[in-house]
Amino acid sequence: MLDRTTRYDHLEEPQKRGQATEAIIQAAFVVRDIPVLVPTYDNEPYDLVVEIGGQFHRIQCKTAYRKSERTVAFETIRPSQRRDGYDRNGYDGRAEYFAVYDPVNDNRYLVPVSEAASGKMELYVREPKNGQRVGIDRAETHLLDERLEDLCRPS
Repeated sequence: MLDRTTRYDHLEEPQKRGQATEAIIQAAFVVRDIPVLVPTYDNEPYDLVVEIGGQFHRIQCKTAYRKSERTVAFETIRPSQRRDGYDRNGYDGRAEYFAVYDPVNDNRYLVPVSEAASGKMELYVREPKNGQRVGIDRAETHLLDERLEDLCRPS
């Protein structure tokens, strides 16, 4: 039987991997009794909208990939086609969160766009070899359930 990572690798077209990630992320919200809205068209800078505590949050879904034995990464920009080529735009003001599926470790993360690195973000799934603790993004602090607890707290 194929494992998750191999299944993702067998999805040769990036769009199919993206569709699989969106379905997994959407299901993660639904099983937590969080309403999910999906745009009718595919030209929005977000993939889903979730309602948590009466607030709506635009979500951009991303698939993580293994960057090293200690990290997974995801892109924080989106290419958009123009007449003269492609532009690479960020998501500031276009989405509030990245919902990231990591098929290697079968984890779901929720990362505020405002906290994401520009271009690409790495999440440490294992401690750095040098023991560094400051200035790194630990995957466990972005786990979906942890972040949802923060969002559900009254402000």
